[in-house]
Amino acid sequence: MAVKTMMLTAEEVEKAAALLRNGEVVAFPTETVYGLGANALDREAVEKIFQAKGRPQDNPLIVHCFTRAQLTDLVTEIPPEAKILMDKFWPGPLTLVLPKSAAIPQVVSAGLDTVGIRIPDHPLALELIQKTGFPLAAPSANLSGRPSPTRAEHVWADLQGKIPAILDGGETGWGLESTVLDCTVKPFRLLRPGGVTLEELQALTSIQVDTTIYGASLDATPASPGMKYQHYAPQAEVFLVLGQNTPAKIGELSEDYLEVGKRVGVMTWDERCQLYPRLTCLPMGPSGDLSILATKLYHLLRESDRLGLDVLFIEGVSEEHLGLAIMNRLRKAANEQVIHT
Repeated sequence: MAVKTMMLTAEEVEKAAALLRNGEVVAFPTETVYGLGANALDREAVEKIFQAKGRPQDNPLIVHCFTRAQLTDLVTEIPPEAKILMDKFWPGPLTLVLPKSAAIPQVVSAGLDTVGIRIPDHPLALELIQKTGFPLAAPSANLSGRPSPTRAEHVWADLQGKIPAILDGGETGWGLESTVLDCTVKPFRLLRPGGVTLEELQALTSIQVDTTIYGASLDATPASPGMKYQHYAPQAEVFLVLGQNTPAKIGELSEDYLEVGKRVGVMTWDERCQLYPRLTCLPMGPSGDLSILATKLYHLLRESDRLGLDVLFIEGVSEEHLGLAIMNRLRKAANEQVIHT
C-alpha cells in the first residue's frame, strides 16, 4: 500500500526523529550517500527497510552511531588496531566489521555473527541519530540494484510512496559509499573500497584485499553490502571499457547500436567528449580528477536514465587510491561486462 512521502527540511529533523522513534523508516543524508534508516535494535523497523528497497534478506546492513560510546552495547570486542582506525577516520566513510552483541537483531547482520558499524561525518545525520537515542541501521536509500542516491531527488525518484519521509540535506559530499573493513580476521580484510582508500589504511595496519572487489563471484552470504549482487545499475546496458584504445573501440562497438536506432552514450573525461561526436556524452569531470568523478558518478548513471539511453559505454580509470572504489562500482553497474582494448 502506498504511503504519503514527506520531504523534510533540515529544520524539521525532529519530525524525522519522531518517525524513527515510532518504528518507521526515514531517508537521511550522510557524507557518502543518502541512507534509509531504521532503529537498528528494532527487528520490525529494520524489516521495513528491506520491504521498501526490495533488498535481499542475505545482504547485511551497516549500523550508524552518534558516538563511540554506543559501541559498548553493540559489539563484543574491538581490536587495538581497529581503535587506531577509529581515532584516525571517525567520524567518516569507514565501516568496521566487528563481532556483534545479542542486541543486534539477526535481520541487521543477515544471520552473521558480525556487524558493520560507522559514525557518519555529516552534521544532519549526527543530529538525527542523537535525537532518536539509538543507532540507525541504514543501507543506501534507493531501490535495490539502482544507483545509490546522492541527492534527495534521487531518493524521491526511487522510494516516493514507499517510505514516510526524506530528510533533505542537499547533495552528499563523497558520492561513494563507505569503505568496509573486516576487523574479525588478521590481517584485516578490505570487503568494499570507498572514501577511505586502501593506501590510507595500509599506512596504519596490514590489510588483505578481498578478491570480490576486483569482480570475483561470491556464493556465500556476503559479509558486507555491495559484495554479492548487481548494484548501481542504470536502465541502459552498460559496458566498462579499459585500455589505451578506448575511443576507437567504443566508436567501433557503438556503430552496430546506432545503426538500429539505439540511443548510445559514453561516460568520459570532459576533455575527451569531442572524441565521440555521435554519442551522448556524460562528462565525468576534468581528466584524472577522481574526487570529482566520485561525487558525480551515481548522478551520471541516473542521468543516463533521464536521457533515455539504451547503451552506455564507460571509460575505466586507474585502480589506485579512490579509483579502486570507483572501478568497483563501475564493474557492478556493468554487471561485469568489461571490454579490454
